[in-house]
Amino acid sequence: MQEIGIIMNGVTGRMGTNQHLIRSILALREEGGVELPSGERVVPDPLLVGRNERKLRELSEEHGVERWTADPDLETCLDGDDEIYFDSQITPRRPASLLKAMEAGKDVYCEKPLASDLDSALELARTAEESGVKHGIVQDKLWLPGLMKLQRLIDQGFFGDILSVRVEFGYWVFPGQVQAAQRPSWNYRAEDGGGIVDDMFSHWSYVLENLFGRIETVRCLQKTHIDERIDESGEPYEATADDAAYAIMELEDDIVAQLNSSWTVRVNRDDLLEIQVDGTEGSAVAGLRDCKTQHRSNTPKPEWNPDTPKEHDFYDDWTNVPNNRAFENAFKVQWEQFIRHVVADEPYDRGFSDGARGVQLTEAGYRSSEEGRRVVLDELEG
Repeated sequence: MQEIGIIMNGVTGRMGTNQHLIRSILALREEGGVELPSGERVVPDPLLVGRNERKLRELSEEHGVERWTADPDLETCLDGDDEIYFDSQITPRRPASLLKAMEAGKDVYCEKPLASDLDSALELARTAEESGVKHGIVQDKLWLPGLMKLQRLIDQGFFGDILSVRVEFGYWVFPGQVQAAQRPSWNYRAEDGGGIVDDMFSHWSYVLENLFGRIETVRCLQKTHIDERIDESGEPYEATADDAAYAIMELEDDIVAQLNSSWTVRVNRDDLLEIQVDGTEGSAVAGLRDCKTQHRSNTPKPEWNPDTPKEHDFYDDWTNVPNNRAFENAFKVQWEQFIRHVVADEPYDRGFSDGARGVQLTEAGYRSSEEGRRVVLDELEG
């Protein structure tokens, strides 16, 4: 059994703590590490890095992590023998840290978005390729049980020709005046990398392109519906970032995708995320964990009549896709893949160029909203 050192920068945040540290790296340690093709196991050894010494100390004590350092500039931790640098800081801090890590010869793995702007994202992708380090971007949604079931339906040809995709995502995030907000305040400050377009379009980029095909155009309207919120210290602040986005995207093969992303919507659907796919042979609706289908053969024939009470229950016309396999935590699955890529050189195709593609979609979404027009996504070089 061997160990692999992982520098984890930004793990005091909600996502870094819960999904990456506790449910991924520490879970893998408890399982005895990641199994390699040879049958050997490699155990991750995290080094927690951040800007807040108190939070780091409390986190290390609570979870029994021996190594931590308040070294936001990475001056000391990059000099060690740790092989992987992982970044889950707020987006504006990410590019400089990743460049330092690559210059130090570390393999790099990071949260999305890769950067706040496309030029910086492309620079990171070029640097990663030219330096020869191994690199990966988090694409956790692909390993959600609901989306894996949806992928299986696509692979089996269930839909026939896919016509359209509709994505509904979001929930009500309290502004903080009466009930505390359930998301950090920086999410609503554009100057700190906040905004739902920044947060979600990088997700929609890899979800749509992995499942359905390349995104060719985008029309988007981004809005800041609530312009004042309350921060963690109880003080009001101006919300300068968008909290909702409404988009239409054209994909290859003439597929149309409609996407609503909102932190200002009260949920009246089966899940916080729902993706409906309609095809010539059948349809499906996937959530985070579940997926249901309706084949052409059992599609009802409704008639529009607003003058009579609705008697048909349309939910009864759908069939659940069974849980015929075990599903692991999505973040943990991708961590296992990246560690095997680093240690055993297994193939891995979710690198910084994919991250740059997500930033390209984000920029196109903002440009579409600002200019009130349809924006074409060109092929990225390199």
